[in-house]
Amino acid sequence: MSNPIADPLVEVTDTDASSDLVRMESTPQGAVTITMNRPARRNAFDAELIAAMAQAFETVGSAEGVRVVFLRGEGGMFSAGADLDWMRAAADRSESDNRDDAYEMARMLKALWDIPALTVALVEGGAFGGGAGVAAACDLAVATAAARFSFSEVRLGLIPATISPYVVQAIGQRAARGLFATGQVFDADHALRIGLITEVAADAAGLAAVKQRIAAEIMACAPGAVADAKRLVDDVAGKPIDRGLMEETARRIARARVGDEGQDGVRAFLERRKPAWAAID
Repeated sequence: MSNPIADPLVEVTDTDASSDLVRMESTPQGAVTITMNRPARRNAFDAELIAAMAQAFETVGSAEGVRVVFLRGEGGMFSAGADLDWMRAAADRSESDNRDDAYEMARMLKALWDIPALTVALVEGGAFGGGAGVAAACDLAVATAAARFSFSEVRLGLIPATISPYVVQAIGQRAARGLFATGQVFDADHALRIGLITEVAADAAGLAAVKQRIAAEIMACAPGAVADAKRLVDDVAGKPIDRGLMEETARRIARARVGDEGQDGVRAFLERRKPAWAAID
C-alpha cells in the first residue's frame, strides 16, 4: 500500500525557524504530515524546534485546502520531551528569561490547538513531558503498542505547566494529578484508558494503516463543518444547558443547514451522489 502523504506542500519560511527541524508534506487531497526532525536527540524540544513547530502549525492553520494534519517524530520516536542541553542552559537564566522561553512552548501548543482541520498525533517509541502534551493537544492520538509515556517533570523539580491545559482536558483532573505528581512511566494501554490517546496500533505498520484510514475518512467530511464542529466542542464544554445555550446551538445548526456545505451535503445524500467537497477517489 502506497504512502498517501508524499508530495511537498510548504516549507517553514520563518526566519526564526529552521526548515531542517520540521518537514511538511501533503497529498493533493489536503492530507498534511508534519514531522519533527531531530532524530539524534530523540526529537527533544529546544527553542529552535519549538519555533519551527509553531511556524509550521501557523502556516498549516491558515493554508487553504488542508483537511487533516498528522504529526509524527522522525526515527521511531515521537518526542523525548525537553532537550537536556536546553534545560541546562535554562537553569542559568533569569526567571524572566525562562518565562519568555516557556511562553514560546505555550504559543506553539496553542497554534496546534487552533488548526481548523483534524489533527492526529502518530506516536512511536514514546511521548514524554512536552511530547505527551503535544499528543494531548491533537484531536486524535494513535500510538503503537510499545509506546511509553510520562510526565516526568517532578523528578527534575519542575512541573508540566505549559502542557497542563491540554493534558487535563484530555485525561481529567484526577488522572492528571496522579501522573503529574508521580512522574511514572505508563504504557499505551493505560494511555488509552485515561484518554491521552484514542487508539492503539500493533506496530509501525499498523500505525501507517491507521493513518491511511483516517486520511480516507476525513475526506468524506465537509472541511468547514469539521472546523465548526471542533469550535462547537470548545464553546459548549462546561456550559450550563440553559436557554441561552439551547438557542445558540439551534442558531448554529440552522446556519449550517442553509450554508453551502450543508445544502450540498444533504442534497447529495438524497440524490445518492458525492458532494462537491468530498475528496474521495
